[in-house]
Amino acid sequence: MRFEKLNEDKIRITLSHEDLVKKDIDFHSFMSNSLESQDLFFDMLEEAEKEIGFITKDYLIRIEALAMAGGDFVLTVTRSLPEKTKTNRKKVHIKRKKMNTNATQIIYSFSSFEDYCSFLSFFRKNHFSPIHLAEQILFYEYHGIYYLVLNQINLSYPSLRKLFSSITEFASFVNHSEVFASKLSESGKLIMKHNAIRIGLKHFAKKIPRT
Repeated sequence: MRFEKLNEDKIRITLSHEDLVKKDIDFHSFMSNSLESQDLFFDMLEEAEKEIGFITKDYLIRIEALAMAGGDFVLTVTRSLPEKTKTNRKKVHIKRKKMNTNATQIIYSFSSFEDYCSFLSFFRKNHFSPIHLAEQILFYEYHGIYYLVLNQINLSYPSLRKLFSSITEFASFVNHSEVFASKLSESGKLIMKHNAIRIGLKHFAKKIPRT
């Protein structure tokens, strides 16, 4: 189990297939609303407090759970202070997302263009290559939200799991990608086509200062 602090109020928890086996948890129980899965989330939050000092007492908690290719799970945990705390017990809202391990099309939404530029900078800093990631990478704007559409993903792309795990720091996974891709094609504004990541790296990625 790996804990990463994304910002003051958001962390990422990555559980490998080995972690799940060790805790005797299968996919269905992990993604269910069972008491066992709730207890597991609370245990992980307590461990996150010990490991990286991420305190969740008296906070509202939102958890996005994403099943990755290869059997790993990525949890993005966001905390926020309620207007008035009624109880000392944590209030947890869990949003579960399942990524098809054989999917060849994926869509991510960015709340702002600046978030996309930050992702591009992360992409460059970690030496990912925009070549051979997908046959087509499109970038749309639709109702003030920006969408990255990857068509015909190369499932043998190096570090694919790491890339998809990391992108959740900057964007959200969009369900029902095929239906929404048609909506974007019909009504969205196409900003970059062919390979939007390569174009973005050339024109919009922030320069990484030398250390």
